[in-house]
Amino acid sequence: MTERKTILKLFAIALIAVAIAFSGCAQQEKPKATPTPAEKETPKATPKEVKAIVIGVTDKVTDLDPSNAYDFFTWEVMNNMMGGLMRYKPGTTELEPYLAESYEVQDGGKVYIFKLRKDLKFADGTPLTAQDVVRSIKRVMEINGDPAWLVTDFVENVEAIDDYTVKFTLKKPISYFLALTATPPYFPVHPNYKPNEIDSDQTAGGVGPYKITKWVRDQELILEANPYFFGEKPKTEKIIVRFYSDATTLRLAVEKGDIDIAWRTLTPVDLASLKQNPNLNVLEVPGAYIRYLVLNTVMEPTNEKLVRQAIAAAVDRKDISERVFMGTVEPLYSLIPKGMWSHKPVFADKYGDGNIELAKSLLKQAGYDENNKLKLELWWTPTHYGDTEKDLAQVLKEQFEATGVIEVELKSAEWSTYVDYLRKGAMMVSLLGWYPDYIDPDDYTTPFLRSGSNKWTGSGYSNPQMDEVLDKASVATDEAERTQYYEQAQDILAEDSPIVPLIQGKLFVVAKKDIGGITLDPTMIFRYYLLYWKS
Repeated sequence: MTERKTILKLFAIALIAVAIAFSGCAQQEKPKATPTPAEKETPKATPKEVKAIVIGVTDKVTDLDPSNAYDFFTWEVMNNMMGGLMRYKPGTTELEPYLAESYEVQDGGKVYIFKLRKDLKFADGTPLTAQDVVRSIKRVMEINGDPAWLVTDFVENVEAIDDYTVKFTLKKPISYFLALTATPPYFPVHPNYKPNEIDSDQTAGGVGPYKITKWVRDQELILEANPYFFGEKPKTEKIIVRFYSDATTLRLAVEKGDIDIAWRTLTPVDLASLKQNPNLNVLEVPGAYIRYLVLNTVMEPTNEKLVRQAIAAAVDRKDISERVFMGTVEPLYSLIPKGMWSHKPVFADKYGDGNIELAKSLLKQAGYDENNKLKLELWWTPTHYGDTEKDLAQVLKEQFEATGVIEVELKSAEWSTYVDYLRKGAMMVSLLGWYPDYIDPDDYTTPFLRSGSNKWTGSGYSNPQMDEVLDKASVATDEAERTQYYEQAQDILAEDSPIVPLIQGKLFVVAKKDIGGITLDPTMIFRYYLLYWKS
């Protein structure tokens, strides 16, 4: 996801106590009654202190609206205040019913019928019915925001059979449709959301373990337990998320105790130092997130394939992994991450790594040399991916200019502006990251490479051959057959190079040692409702 689909996401320690106020008497006190023996023996109960957990991030929330939000951290927030018909069982990649209590598949995989639980309520007590599910999904389709393709590419129609039955009719059988229903575009939202337009700051939410009680954009988000939630009560009543401008202030906050958990993103230097702190744990999250370059296939000069191939050849991933990330990531030579079935290192096979001579040869074929240099604009965003992003952009500039034939101008924009530029296709070369929507090779190919589905990337890439291969892969049910299709797609990707993979990484969580319940898996969904104080 930008993360789109820029995935991961992925992710100031304060103790929030419920204040107990005692009102004083303005008038003269009346004589106190003599206590009975029972009153003497039974002490009055003291209200229990509510101890919040405070999470610090350098991320930003884009839209609190599933119709348009398509970045890892915003999806993380949504997964704690909303939910879908299905979900990934915490700690696994196994799907299980969530808002639905059961489902059945009909018509050879073209029809899915979900039976809803009968105890579903929004955070204000409003009951949720099948009509709310239908309304929310059709709203996503009508608004047609960045993540809408997760619905519109697959769903022909959605209808309420009765108050507790939802029927999906698909355009064609899709082998991973259940996984799609676990993503935010399928989350039912409260009726307070504007019906036909993006409602970016709407806090009414959906049906989830938490509700939003305070939201100050780019400063603070407060979540409190949803009293009407159908599932197990969150282990911590209140979660506070604080937003920091950079990794340095985030690190200082966790060291000083202003926050309990430091989540995305600290630098490799910070992580190495914090590992020595006896009061903190540094935990690794399984690596399913990737970083890559988007090359605009419509804008000159990157609209020429030879130019894009030269850029792909000049990238030195090993240098990036060591010099920028201090070995906390590994080189990636395809969009499908290493370790996932169907992964094929096509960029290593076709271009090698940091192959300057090949890059110069390709540029010469494209008409560029030392006297007629290729001029590139490389865009990066300062805070969304942490403080290493500036270094990553600078190292890429050095690698490209090592050809002697490329001149690079670095440009940057804050995340909200950056996303807007992506949507408009306004950037020539841009840095992005991806965190999985669902765990399948399709999620690392279709969102980037299929015509229309990839509009959020700003690449403008369209290849009918690629579309055909990806469509065949999506309907095939045999893994061996699907693998063949995804290998073909990766070969076409390396040839066309609209996206150039860079690295595959781990995420890290830094937490106080008395915090429990940190449950992270390849979905990289940080489930706040499982967090608790050990003492």
